[in-house]
Amino acid sequence: MEKKPQFSGPRRPMGGGGSRPGARGRKGNFQRDNRDPYVINEHIRAREVRLVGDNVEQGIYPISQALKIAEQQELDLIEISPNAEPPVCRILDYQKFLYQQKKRQKEQKAKAAKVVVKEIRFGPQTDDHDYNFKLKHAIGFLKEGSKVKAYVFFRGRSILFKEQGEVLLLRFANDLEEYGKVEMMPVLEGKRMTIMLTPLKAPAKKEAPAKEKAPKQEKRAGNEEDSKEK
Repeated sequence: MEKKPQFSGPRRPMGGGGSRPGARGRKGNFQRDNRDPYVINEHIRAREVRLVGDNVEQGIYPISQALKIAEQQELDLIEISPNAEPPVCRILDYQKFLYQQKKRQKEQKAKAAKVVVKEIRFGPQTDDHDYNFKLKHAIGFLKEGSKVKAYVFFRGRSILFKEQGEVLLLRFANDLEEYGKVEMMPVLEGKRMTIMLTPLKAPAKKEAPAKEKAPKQEKRAGNEEDSKEK
């Protein structure tokens, strides 16, 4: 005889998570990923929350009522400030909210200027030829928008010439005053005395004044008058 399969009652759906208010009737059950940066919907544990945003009447609501409002709008209840008392929530589409957050972060990173620091090393008794060579490089670095970190390295007993190294760095900063300003005065750290220069803002390119073209026109007018007199 064939064995009949045993049936002990209605089966529960796998996964155990609650359904998503904004997805009911649209996307089915919603499972929260532990890597999600925000807690949403039924995963919010607070008994009451503060609702903010343009699409709700702002105030403090029991969590059940806040979830009901989100469900009515077919959106998600997102806990944006969990450490507040009570936690602050917004009612938005969660996927769109995450997309906007990532987009905003990318824009902020793009706007943030990447600071490049170029190092130039001197000895306490650098000769003029070597000094001018490194000065030329520093001018190029500052023009391209990089910071310049110049330092004098004292080897062995040359630390006795630290005052000479400070004079060298101050001279270096003075020779670069048209291209950069001193961000940090000479500081002795171990065997190094360092100075930091930051580039000046590049001056805006000025258009050639119209007066420069005027003399040529006057000359032409003068030539025409001469030809008429002849």
